[in-house]
Amino acid sequence: MPDRLLNELREALGAARSHLEYERDLGFGEVTLSAAPPLPVAGGTLDEVRAHLGDCRRCPLCETRKSLVFGVGNPAARLVLVGEAPGREEDERGEPFVGEAGRLLDRILLAMGLQRDQVYICNVLKCRPPNNRDPEPEEVTTCEPFLVQQLAAIRPEMIVALGRFAIQTLLQTKVPISKLRGTWQSYQGIPLMPTYHPAYLLRNPLGKREVWADMRLVMQRLRESDG
Repeated sequence: MPDRLLNELREALGAARSHLEYERDLGFGEVTLSAAPPLPVAGGTLDEVRAHLGDCRRCPLCETRKSLVFGVGNPAARLVLVGEAPGREEDERGEPFVGEAGRLLDRILLAMGLQRDQVYICNVLKCRPPNNRDPEPEEVTTCEPFLVQQLAAIRPEMIVALGRFAIQTLLQTKVPISKLRGTWQSYQGIPLMPTYHPAYLLRNPLGKREVWADMRLVMQRLRESDG
């Protein structure tokens, strides 16, 4: 994607967020809707998106990262899982979800009858925030267009959003994860299941039951789409 188009997409994302915040300030309450930019017409590939991302220097995270973590899996996946940002091990290896949380995600996928090479896994941010801190709004705004392009290239049947930042970024909302998880949402017409991040489950093992309930809904929908 040319830099001009990427900048326009970034500006549109910022304008959408500003408009939603303005409505909340006026007292309209939380707005949960698919306010992300429309998915571009099919045609771009993941390789093209990765090539344009290049050795990204678009935000200060480039100064502290070791690796740019783009995504991994099947470019024609029916299911895409979107997390928050790379952690320490992901930054070292350049692959998403390879740390302890990633190993838990692998076990969840295995219980669903899936392997990594059958799905696609990526994050909202492609670079690790220092000390695994929360992503800054400016970092999300800068990196989100590449996530939009990844989803446009894959055009999956379903998305699982893992954790607060992935959910709130994709749905353009500030509604708490506790009010969204376990209920089908929509991202540009694609069914989206919000659920807890595997890292949260490592700290709160009792949440595994809720995540498994969410994943069973995903499995059911995948089976139904098989006809």
